Amino acid sequence: MVFELKRFWKQARVVKAEGGYTVTLDERPLKTPMKRPLIVPSQTLAAEISAEWQVVEGKVETAKMPYTSFAYAGLDQAVEERAEIAAKIALYGETDLLCYRAEAPQELAARQAEAWGPILQWSAETLGAPLNVTAGIMHIAQPEASLKKLADHVRPFEGFHLKALYDWVTISGSLVLGLAVARKRLSADEAWSLSRVDEIWQEEQWGVDDEARSLADSKRATFLLVERAMALIQ
Repeated sequence: MVFELKRFWKQARVVKAEGGYTVTLDERPLKTPMKRPLIVPSQTLAAEISAEWQVVEGKVETAKMPYTSFAYAGLDQAVEERAEIAAKIALYGETDLLCYRAEAPQELAARQAEAWGPILQWSAETLGAPLNVTAGIMHIAQPEASLKKLADHVRPFEGFHLKALYDWVTISGSLVLGLAVARKRLSADEAWSLSRVDEIWQEEQWGVDDEARSLADSKRATFLLVERAMALIQ
C-alpha cells in the first residue's frame, strides 16, 4: 500500500536554519524523500517552496510543486547519484543536437547553421571542445579530446547546480546548450529557442499539433523555472 500524504498543517512558514533556510509545516521542518532536512541556500527559494505547500488542498502532489521537486532532487539524487548523473550528462556530448543538420530542405539547414554555429564556435573557443557537424541522423564520432574536455566541465557540478544542468541538457538534447546556460552565455529562454529550431520550422510548414505544443509548453516551463530557481539561490 502506497502512503499518501494529505494536508494536516494550517501554516507553512520559512524558517532560518543552519546552512540556510527551511520550511516548517506547523513547526515541523520539511524533509526530503530520503529524510534529509530540506535546507536551501536562500530565503527567496524557501519562500517559493513554502508557497507551494501553503496552497495544497487534500493530497500532496509534489509533481505539481516544481520548486519543492527541484529542492528534493538537488538535495537527494544530485548527492546520492552525483557521479552517475554527471556521466549521463556528459554522454550528450557524443550526440549533441547542434551537430546534426538537415540534409534538406536547404532553408532549414541554413536556419540550423545560423542558429547553432555561434554556440558551437563558443564551445570550441571557450570550452576548448570543438565538435564535428554532419548532415542527416547517422551518428558522427566526436574528437575524444573534446568529449573529455566537456566531461571535465561537467564534473565540478554538484547539488542544485548539477540538477539544473541535468534538466537543461536532457530537455534540450544538447550538452553545449546546457553548459551555455549554466555559464550564462545564453539565457534559458534563448537556449530553449535554439533547441526548437526543427520543431518551429515544422510548425511553420504543417501547422501546430496541439498535443505536441502542450508537451513543449510543459518542458519550456521546467526549463525556465530551473533558471529562476538557480537565480534565487545565487
